[in-house]
Formats: sequence, C-alpha cells, structure tokens
Amino acid sequence: MNEETQRKIFHYLENKKIENFAGVPDSTLKYFIDECLKNNNIIITTREEEAIGIAAGMSLSKSNSLVFMQNAGFANSISTITSLIQLYEIPLIFLIGWRGYLPDGKIQPELLKIIGLKSQILTEKNWKVKCDWALKQIKEKKPCALVIRRMFHD
Repeated sequence: MNEETQRKIFHYLENKKIENFAGVPDSTLKYFIDECLKNNNIIITTREEEAIGIAAGMSLSKSNSLVFMQNAGFANSISTITSLIQLYEIPLIFLIGWRGYLPDGKIQPELLKIIGLKSQILTEKNWKVKCDWALKQIKEKKPCALVIRRMFHD
C-alpha cells in the first residue's frame, strides 16, 4: 500500500476516535507507523502480546485502540487474542501487515478464519469502507482485523 494511503488511514481512524495505537513495528506498515510517530500517538512494544495487553487495558477504560503487527507476530499472539480479547469481547482493531510469501503468511487468511476473528483486506480503493466496517465492529464490542498485503520483498 502506498505512502499517502497509509497516512490517510491513520488520520481517518484518529478522526473517528481511535485514540491509541500500539504495536511492533513492521516495514509493511512503515508509513502508517511514521504518521503515528509524527502525531505523538504511538506505543511501540517489543512483543505483540505486550501491545495487545496495553491496548486491551485502554479499551476497557473506554479509549478505543488499534494494535499493529506483521502476520508472524499475529501467529505468535493467537493465544492472547483468543484467551483475552475474544473471550472477554474486548473491542480492538488489529492492523496486520501481511507478507504473503513467507510460510506463516501463506496461511494468514486461514488463521483468521480458524480463530473466528472477522477481517477485511485493505486496498488503495477500499480502505475507507473497510475502516468504517472495523469501526462498526468495535462499536458493537467485537474485535476485528484489517490486513494490508505487502506487494514486494525486502
């Protein structure tokens, strides 16, 4: 996804009352993360589970949150997502950078389906509609995932 769109996504979500952005940096999401940094609205963690725990606490205090990570980190944090976020119905948006060419990237769509986490893939054309979908999900107290597919190799 191009730089301009990633920056627009940050501002759109922030304007729609997503107040907290926490996660582990990923080059797929670098412009989104850079925009978070420029706006002094980010908590960078060393592990995805740490970001999920922080964002869960903020969400429970009625402060809408988003957790960003790459798909490998998502796979590592499935237990935290299922045993905390889904079990207690904590409304979070996960923004996942999807490296589809790596082994865990190839199974990303199936992982989301298996654990029952509703998700949508963002593109240059549909991002606003998909962000609105995610905002509706958390308003209904349901966690969800937005996925940005990486279109190149490092």
